[in-house]
Amino acid sequence: MTNFKAVGSRLLQLALVLWAVVTILFLMFRLMPGNPMAAYIDPTFTLEQQQQLMAQFGLDKPLWQQYLIYLGNLLQGELGQSFRYREPVGERIWTLLPNTLVLTFSSLIIAYAFGILAGAYLAWRRGSFIEQAAIPAVLTTRAMPEFWLGMVLLAIFSFSLGWFPAGGTRAPGAEYSGFLDLYTSRDFLSHLILPAATLAIYSQGLPLLLMRSNMLDVMKEDFVTMARIKGLSNWTVVVRHAARNALLPVMTSFAIAVGYQLQGNVVVESVFSWPGLGRELVNAVAASDYPLAQGAFLMIALVVILMNLLADLLYAVLDPRVSHA
Repeated sequence: MTNFKAVGSRLLQLALVLWAVVTILFLMFRLMPGNPMAAYIDPTFTLEQQQQLMAQFGLDKPLWQQYLIYLGNLLQGELGQSFRYREPVGERIWTLLPNTLVLTFSSLIIAYAFGILAGAYLAWRRGSFIEQAAIPAVLTTRAMPEFWLGMVLLAIFSFSLGWFPAGGTRAPGAEYSGFLDLYTSRDFLSHLILPAATLAIYSQGLPLLLMRSNMLDVMKEDFVTMARIKGLSNWTVVVRHAARNALLPVMTSFAIAVGYQLQGNVVVESVFSWPGLGRELVNAVAASDYPLAQGAFLMIALVVILMNLLADLLYAVLDPRVSHA
């Protein structure tokens, strides 16, 4: 019963946070200076034609009425009509979201695989020259701006060496029958390497340092000392005993990292012209496309909220002490 109450409480908090995000997004874009339809109104339009265009998108109504209509549409799964593309925002988002998710998860899998292994190794080699050199290097990569790191990789591996494409998800003129056909092609993978590497290099610092810190704590525990007394090899002690127990906080941090990685995608997708949700968000804000910008922001915020909820639930499942605390 306690577990059900805890889950119910978290779901209620999620709903309240989501409502707050929706409200802030609505007000933020509506209160921005300028006419959102300025870029779409032809100079030859009469005043009556301009008013008709404003009425078509519901911008002639009072702000409170626009808000209620927006909430009602959201409850029905309607995100509105894009000013720029003249198509439903939901269709546009669902077209771009798979590209963003593939980039996000591929980069995080690389970052966490490397971070976990390297963190465990550095904890085992604590005080060695390798650890003393690696920690500053990791902190340096974490401090690098993502856009700068992306441009460096572009300059070296695309413009200078010509090993990888400079941007996009496919070669010009390439046609594919669907997402699966595209994502399993060598063409797509060659376009994915540089943006995924940029995000992975930036993101690997968190799992690496977290794993190293957890390993150092776990290796002081009595059961690790007992394993050493039994004469077990260093490999067995580190992998089977210390690393397995140090993984819990690292694995739960993965769920949170997914949400934050989506925010980093906004910059990286723009640098690599990656047709994803982040790049579309930047373009929508620049073009004052309120519905599309709101929809993109809302989707990113929803993923962040859900990933935080997943992290809480996952931690409670993997460590029963949390759910009974």
